[in-house]
Amino acid sequence: MYSSKLGLTLGFHGCDKLVCENLLNQKLGFKPSVNPYDWLGNGMYFWENDYERAMDFAIEKYSRGEIKEPAVIGAILDLGNCLNLLNNEHLSLLKNSYKILLENNITNSLPKNINIKENSDLLLRFLDCSVIMNLNSIFDNDFKKPFDSVRGLFIEGKPLYEGAGFREKDHIQICVRNASSILGYFLPMKQ
Repeated sequence: MYSSKLGLTLGFHGCDKLVCENLLNQKLGFKPSVNPYDWLGNGMYFWENDYERAMDFAIEKYSRGEIKEPAVIGAILDLGNCLNLLNNEHLSLLKNSYKILLENNITNSLPKNINIKENSDLLLRFLDCSVIMNLNSIFDNDFKKPFDSVRGLFIEGKPLYEGAGFREKDHIQICVRNASSILGYFLPMKQ
């Protein structure tokens, strides 16, 4: 088993300007997302090293009327004990978590990942969230060190060009589960 700590990472969180200001001024603390469709389970979400993608997300939320003024806050992250889904060993843990979830499922009806509207991407990740949360529970119940964060690669959006394997919105996303993994916030310079 070869693994090394990921080190410090810059994360960007798209949000309302008031949330951004309150986080910067320490008037607001860590607030995890707990939606049953969150891609990486419960936690605070960041785009890894991608200010523009975070701003695009905030603008999308603004266009749906979910926030008043789009903004981005930066964070210095120490991912700590990270469930790194770009690592084969950690992908195996996730696969085993699914098997356990399936074995323990009395109703034989696990949640499903689904797309919305005319989008071909699986934007509502009910199943993935359940599998990740199950893995976290397994670790907690076995008194193993819980995951401080989860890191995953997502293929999303339309192809960049005909025949491309790259998409418009491909990204690495980080879900911080442990508030102490956020070492500090900063206001990013306008790009």
